[in-house]
Amino acid sequence: MEGLPAGYRPNVGICLINDDNMVFVASRLNVPGAWQMPQGGIEEGEDPRAAATRELREETGIASAEIIAEVPNWLTYDFPPPVKAKVNRLWGGEWHGQAQKWFLMRFLNDEREINLDNGEADAEFSEWKWANPEEVIEQAVDYKRPTYVEVMQTFEPYLKDNSIPAKCLSTKW
Repeated sequence: MEGLPAGYRPNVGICLINDDNMVFVASRLNVPGAWQMPQGGIEEGEDPRAAATRELREETGIASAEIIAEVPNWLTYDFPPPVKAKVNRLWGGEWHGQAQKWFLMRFLNDEREINLDNGEADAEFSEWKWANPEEVIEQAVDYKRPTYVEVMQTFEPYLKDNSIPAKCLSTKW
């Protein structure tokens, strides 16, 4: 993948917004109190846009969403040592952290579609909520916070109160 930094696991992040431009976050099962936006690994040969759509569906049950925008470059974060040891055992690699391609997506359905334990993948989250960008940043784990700040700054024109609803920049997935 073009521009992917060496030593970082390729990953996508999804900033999913509703009609009120609030951001979807979920609390991790394995780290109580740690809220995050959906994210996940890019499979070998998979396009990042397709990975974002797949990861959103696997983690949240949401298939009714459209890509509005994306962060043009890869954003990276390093794993703290205990996390690094755990994920490298789990993934069978030697990753410093993750390089993420971030997508802004709009949720197109009602909340009944959201299902954190939909059976497509092992459940990762215990609960979910809609949050404003400041809450998203405040409630993120420390090592992801700088990435979340950059994501929110990039997507800020779409997240403003009373902003004009974003138009889709791509075909519906």
